Amino acid sequence: MLSLSLFLVILFGSMSLTAQTENKFGHINTNELLRMMPGRDQAQADLERYARELEETFVAMQNEFQTKYQDYLENQETFSQLVRQSRERELQSLQERIMEFQESAQQDIMEQEERLLNPIIEEAREAIQKVGRENGYTYIFDTSGGSLVFWENGEDIMPLVKAELGLE
Repeated sequence: MLSLSLFLVILFGSMSLTAQTENKFGHINTNELLRMMPGRDQAQADLERYARELEETFVAMQNEFQTKYQDYLENQETFSQLVRQSRERELQSLQERIMEFQESAQQDIMEQEERLLNPIIEEAREAIQKVGRENGYTYIFDTSGGSLVFWENGEDIMPLVKAELGLE
């Protein structure tokens, strides 16, 4: 009974050691993969166009403020107290609108980027996971972040993922 217990402990111990040494590691540069993805260039162009439109509106608002502020500075001595106060309130209101627009534009750009690029990122992630499962990888590391500084006996799975996605 004792020898059977000892045999089972050794057997299971060696099986767990074997399982630990059979880990399969892969790596992929996801930035490189995303650059190859269909639709990414169009999504990036759409995002840049959207950002330019917001930038043009922002610049127009700033120019309007500068023009009105310059006019105020040049003519403030000739304004009555009531006109001066009205112009100051107008400038302050315009400046607040500019700041609100800038904050909203930044948020809008982030949301637009997420809306345009998330489907592409998700497709790549699903392909990587499918390749990982089908090929028995225990871990797949992303080398694009620069945090993985050494790997040995790991496979670059880029060709497998490209094939899964139908990319050349």
